[in-house]
This record gives sequence, C-alpha cells and structure tokens, in this order.
Amino acid sequence: MKTVKISLNSIDRVKSFVNEVTRFDTDFDLVSGRYVIDGKSIMGIFSLNLSKPIDLNIHCDETTAPEILTALSPFILKQ
Repeated sequence: MKTVKISLNSIDRVKSFVNEVTRFDTDFDLVSGRYVIDGKSIMGIFSLNLSKPIDLNIHCDETTAPEILTALSPFILKQ
C-alpha cells in the first residue's frame, strides 16, 4: 500500500481524478479525518471537505505503483 496527500479543490479536479483512478484495477481509499471514502466514488468524494489536503491510500503492489503515481501526479501535493 502506498499513501500520498492529494488536493481535489475543484469540481473539475474531482472529475479528472475519478476518471484517472477508474482506469486501474486496484482500490483507492480517501481518508479525511475519521472518514474513509472509495476513491472511485464521485458522490463519496463530494461528501468530504475538499478545501484541505486528503490522504490517498493506494492498495497496489510495487510493480504498478510507479504507473499509478505518474498518472495521479497532477493531484499529488509535493512534500
């Protein structure tokens, strides 16, 4: 599992994010406080506070992680 912080602070970014993660056959969990939401659920994402960074848990193996991280790089916050 890989965890990164992402920013989804607009409707267009949420739609683009969901389009990207649905291409992969792996699970994505968005964690905001005590809430855990399926990263492929656009309605679930809109239930979160999108003004703050969100933790994204990617349930993948080491071979697919680089490809996923590259695809999601526009959303990942630089640390």
